[in-house]
Amino acid sequence: MRYLKSIFALFLYFVVNVLLAQSWQPLFNGKDLKNWKQLGGEAMYYVDKDMIVGEAVPNTPNSFLTTKKLYSDFILEYEVLVTTDLNSGVQIRSNSLKDYKDGRVHGYQVELDPSTRGYSGGVYDESRRGWLYPLARNKKARTALQYGKWNKVRVEAIGNKINTWINGIQCARLVDDMTAEGFIGLQVHSINDKELEGAKIKWKNMNILTEDLSDNSWKEDPEVPEISYLKNELTSYELDHGWRLLWDGKTSDGWRGAKLDNFPAGGWTIEDGTLTVAETEGKESAGPGDIVTTKDYSNFELNLEFKITEGANSGIKYFVDPRLNKGSGSAIGCEFQVLDDKNHPDAKKGVNGNRTVGSLYDLITAENLSVPGRDKSFKGIGNWNHARIVSKDGKVEHWLNNEKVVEYDRNSQIFRALVAYSKYKDWEGFGQWPEGKILLQDHGNEVSYKNIKIREL
Repeated sequence: MRYLKSIFALFLYFVVNVLLAQSWQPLFNGKDLKNWKQLGGEAMYYVDKDMIVGEAVPNTPNSFLTTKKLYSDFILEYEVLVTTDLNSGVQIRSNSLKDYKDGRVHGYQVELDPSTRGYSGGVYDESRRGWLYPLARNKKARTALQYGKWNKVRVEAIGNKINTWINGIQCARLVDDMTAEGFIGLQVHSINDKELEGAKIKWKNMNILTEDLSDNSWKEDPEVPEISYLKNELTSYELDHGWRLLWDGKTSDGWRGAKLDNFPAGGWTIEDGTLTVAETEGKESAGPGDIVTTKDYSNFELNLEFKITEGANSGIKYFVDPRLNKGSGSAIGCEFQVLDDKNHPDAKKGVNGNRTVGSLYDLITAENLSVPGRDKSFKGIGNWNHARIVSKDGKVEHWLNNEKVVEYDRNSQIFRALVAYSKYKDWEGFGQWPEGKILLQDHGNEVSYKNIKIREL
């Protein structure tokens, strides 16, 4: 009997410890910051009753109070109070490494944005790639944060998925596999405005779950679009919503030269899942030439990423008819401009900047339509930028890094008037053809593309 009691006691001890290991654990003990360390700037962090308070200090970089422990897959819940315009956020899967910008904190940040932009709950890649999931793609979440009240935030980082909610409203639905593990950190943004000196952010009830995540994860809102940065790979969401790879990342299947019956023999290289056109002294289609899809498209949504070198020029064209312009120069079609605005002279040509990056080339200037008054989002040369083109029943949109920069009706009188005063005026019916090919332009500069995917609408 005594033996059985001992076995039962051991079993009970094991079960209790397993249950405890799988339960929610507090990140903050409610007393002190002994399990945390400060990185970056010199903002003040301290404990006030059951809260962690971050207080802004002028003339110091972004500050982070980070967990000493690293986390990979988890569900995190916390409450946050913002009563000023101080920008903040919570870092997840973030790191501070000596070999990366001298230890600068970098990684995913769940944004806290009390400005009128309303991007709270979006995902920003701190000190690395910038916005990954701006809430321009999810308008209903832009009012989820309640100013001057405690807000409950939930973050699910499971595998390559990062989902966020504020007050029960899903904000971000991101797929990205760059970083799988890191610390959690509370950010106080740097300030230049004296009026924000002493501004406070408060956090409480910070709890984390690291086991049984699939059983405890929330159902994703079907109205919230997924944004994926997986390299030349479709997610189950994308497959379910009709997406397919327009370029497979390995071969030239589905593409040919705009003025050829096959893919160019040289000048376009495929390496490590990236499609690159070579430098040929900056001349338009004088090297390997443009490439086009073998199929025509009318109503579609196109997503891809592009990376330019200094001073580079290229373009993503659609409604292209390769039978036109058999002579020198590029094939004819509507163009999402790909350009180094700072260093290429074309940015100063045209009318009012209508040849700058993201613009409908020579027709409509790209500007931030998602957040009026702010500059368009461009991540710079040498970095990957995201392009999105949506065409449905004549209505067309250009999106640059998931913010809308151009919208127009290609069947409207306004569009025809713009064409009449552009370099396309001699091409009858330009931009109004019922369908056409998609084109990547050779403009004589090195430019790379990846993650090219499309769905027909």
